[in-house]
Amino acid sequence: MDNIVIPASERSPDVELDFSTGLMKLKGESYPEDVAAFYGPLMAALNKYLGALSDADVCFDIELVYFNSSSAKALMNLLLLLEKAGAAGNRIVVNWHFNSDDDTMQEFGEDFSEDLEHVQFNLCAVETA
Repeated sequence: MDNIVIPASERSPDVELDFSTGLMKLKGESYPEDVAAFYGPLMAALNKYLGALSDADVCFDIELVYFNSSSAKALMNLLLLLEKAGAAGNRIVVNWHFNSDDDTMQEFGEDFSEDLEHVQFNLCAVETA
């Protein structure tokens, strides 16, 4: 399966899905004009990858500084795919990075983590300079 690398744009995050190592990353801002067009192919590839896993390790780093409500729904769907893979016996880690002074992003991470039982969800406060 080919890795997916999409550089950040003004409205969409940097994406790195490394299927060979199980290391994944979303970083930046997420408010694409067409959320389904942006996240749809990513979700399809991730679903295919996760569905074929057996007793594997996956680490997903999410470091978003802003996302809109449509992106929030896409993120929740992404996390539910990871939850399903975790329930199937894989070791899934999500690292939710946020600026230590950004209470909103911290609360989003806390809210997302409440729906996950089979994913190790780490809230990672990053000190701002």
